[in-house]
Amino acid sequence: MPNALIDQTSPYLIQHAHNPVDWQPWGEEAFEMARAANKAVFLSIGYSTCHWCHVMERESFENPRVAEVMNHHFINVKVDREERPDIDALYMAFVQATTGQGGWPMSVWLTPDGKPLVGGTYFPPDDKHGRVGFVKLCHEVGRLWRDDRERLEKSADKVVAHLREEAAGTQALRGVPGPKVFGDFLDKCESMFDPKWGGFGGAPKFPRPVVVRTLMQLAERFGKDTTEGGMAWSMTERTLKAMAAGGMHDHLAGGFHRYSVDRYWHVPHYEKMLYDQAQLAMAYLDGCQISGDPVFRETAEGIFHYLLTDLRDACGAFHAAEDADSLPDESADHKREGAYWTWEAKEISALLDPRDAAIFCSAYGVQAEGNSRPESDPHGELEGQNTLFRAMQDEGLAGLFDLSVEEIRNRLSIAKETLLKARRKRPLPHRDDKIVTAWNGLVVGALARGGRVLNRKDLVSAAEAAAKFLWIQLWDGTTLYRSYRKHRGTVKGFPADHAFLISGLIELHAVLPEGGWLDWAVELQSALDANFWDASQSGYVMKAGLGKDPLLVIREDYDGAEPSPNHVAAENLQRLAMLVDEPAYAKRAEALLRTGSLMLESRSFAVPVLLSALDVHERGIVKFDIPASDDETFHALDHAYLPRSVFRRAREKFAVVCEGVTCRPLVTEEFTSRR
Repeated sequence: MPNALIDQTSPYLIQHAHNPVDWQPWGEEAFEMARAANKAVFLSIGYSTCHWCHVMERESFENPRVAEVMNHHFINVKVDREERPDIDALYMAFVQATTGQGGWPMSVWLTPDGKPLVGGTYFPPDDKHGRVGFVKLCHEVGRLWRDDRERLEKSADKVVAHLREEAAGTQALRGVPGPKVFGDFLDKCESMFDPKWGGFGGAPKFPRPVVVRTLMQLAERFGKDTTEGGMAWSMTERTLKAMAAGGMHDHLAGGFHRYSVDRYWHVPHYEKMLYDQAQLAMAYLDGCQISGDPVFRETAEGIFHYLLTDLRDACGAFHAAEDADSLPDESADHKREGAYWTWEAKEISALLDPRDAAIFCSAYGVQAEGNSRPESDPHGELEGQNTLFRAMQDEGLAGLFDLSVEEIRNRLSIAKETLLKARRKRPLPHRDDKIVTAWNGLVVGALARGGRVLNRKDLVSAAEAAAKFLWIQLWDGTTLYRSYRKHRGTVKGFPADHAFLISGLIELHAVLPEGGWLDWAVELQSALDANFWDASQSGYVMKAGLGKDPLLVIREDYDGAEPSPNHVAAENLQRLAMLVDEPAYAKRAEALLRTGSLMLESRSFAVPVLLSALDVHERGIVKFDIPASDDETFHALDHAYLPRSVFRRAREKFAVVCEGVTCRPLVTEEFTSRR
């Protein structure tokens, strides 16, 4: 008998619909049940491609013994963090404040009015490896709720008051920072940079496309021939090339896994997220425009191939993610992380002739005993398995096997196709097939820009199709909605949904100026301003909690796996101000920069997108007005790296470039000879 999650749209919630736990979806009804039953609430937050969420489900939520304890003590509520980023952010703030760390699955015990009591992340069912057992914790929280409720509730009130104070005190209007912050950012990046393997920090190592894209903008700001610009480009080039060569990059189907568990970009967490593909595609397009390096072009092309082949829904929009875990074969009864993506050496030898197998194994680091370092595989799931990474380049292979570089490339290309066909016969990893507005907005922008830079009309058409779906299904003329799966979800869009989609529409407008996409971007900006602007914080906020009175007002100001919607908005507003000649947009962008100035001055590595917006504020937007009939001039700029640009196909008879209030005839060589 399924529980109350069976009718939800979230794949994550539906995954738990047959648990013996009496799960409820988030909402007033669940908390009313808690009040009526005089019980606390257990809240579990995760997402459908989360490895440790699967582990906790398998160990605890599918276990009748554990479920009995949960159902006895609590009303149990499940939340998909990707559908409800507001609820996730609220309780993540609590868990991080009280434990010093966060992550998923997130486990929080609440009062019937939603105030947090106790929280953490993954718990094993019983005491293990220094972690308290989930069953023991459930019994203890249940006992305290029954016997010492007043103290628990007072503690919850204090915690909420503290979180509110912290949230309210983080922003203050100050002056726009001076140019020193750009040098400070470069210094911080250099101090964290891994000169051997690229990237920033040690293991686990995340791609941080927001950082490398800002570095490229600073390389353009200072000039690649200067000390500062050379430093920025050197760190970027090393990082992009190392990621492209590493095992985090899917060398067969294209696209990138979530992050590397080691510093070498070798063994990844094999989950694939839509927002990573969009942002990394933009980063590799930037690198391609700056340097013309074919590795960057090929990597971007591979990401787009993965998007169009694997993640595109029949409706034209794009699915959220692919799981890291899958069955090793049809007869297996237990999923393993990386099973779909990794190879035994003997499999490759069986699929390729001996010489081609030797070439391929040399090229991609395949070893008979598997190629994972022990520290990268603490649970032994990758024993005997190989994660493909580029261990030897074509020139070295040509010398080793006494073949031409062209012959090596042809043989590797055919081998990769053979292995990819074989891989597709394996049990597929779970696909989270919901359509998230914010992430699709990022993809619309990447596809539109990719179509322009790579001269591919199919990418422009794909961007247009995705945007049309969002416009028809997730916008009702006044309200933007967060997600879609079989039908539109009931949750309204958040600041990120608006800001990321506006950014994508500005890119789409550049290649399809007659599509009405700029008009829609302006409408969405009006909705964002009306529904989410908080004058007291001079920023866009989410209000999280039950009913009309939020427990917490959350302003997102960190550029992490996803950029902050406030920082993306600071860029959008400056572009819109130039495109539609609306000074009020520029003023609002300046307000965002002023309230973010303390972060820019003290923690710039955490806010690189805002730093890019500051650079645009200092140097201004460059607008290219190009006659609608003049495709030659428009495409002449495709290969130029112009991070502060907007494009408008105008009715004028000749092309014009405008900076500030000054316009002049466009001489394309001025912008195309900077590589």
